[in-house]
Amino acid sequence: TFAGYGNIMRVQSSGASWQTSQMAEIDAGRMEKYRSNINRVGGKYGIDPALFAAILSRESRAGNQLNNGWGDGGNAWGLMQVDVNPNGGGHTKRDAWDSEEHLCQATEILVYFIRRIGNKFPGWNTEQKLKGGIAAYNMGDGNVHSYENVDGSTTGGDYSNDVVARAQWYKTKGDF
Repeated sequence: TFAGYGNIMRVQSSGASWQTSQMAEIDAGRMEKYRSNINRVGGKYGIDPALFAAILSRESRAGNQLNNGWGDGGNAWGLMQVDVNPNGGGHTKRDAWDSEEHLCQATEILVYFIRRIGNKFPGWNTEQKLKGGIAAYNMGDGNVHSYENVDGSTTGGDYSNDVVARAQWYKTKGDF
């Protein structure tokens, strides 16, 4: 079980559009080569592998939108798009863009944000903190101001809803 940071199936989401579910389905095939790393990292950090699959799908289309591991105009690295821009996340890339070590680094960043959101909003339940942490992974915890508008400053204004919907889709389909 991966209940330490919440049950992805209990996180509220506006759901996936037809287009999002199509992207998730296409990415599921691309992700097959990362399945063992995703499952290992999920077990190591206590996070549902379906959430990793969803972030990989949203961030890099499971690596399909990367140029030698780089995305976002050279500001982000790897499958989960770790922000290396000094004016952004300022992280240093760790290992190969598709490696288990990269997934560990990105997961440590995600866990950091889940905990920051938990401290910032102690009244939120576990699943709300998880969703807030997903939004903060995209834009930083300083941009999360309320649960009702958790995606207000995220890319596309729907980052956490989209990621949660994809994760729930992967979980329901049994892909992860």
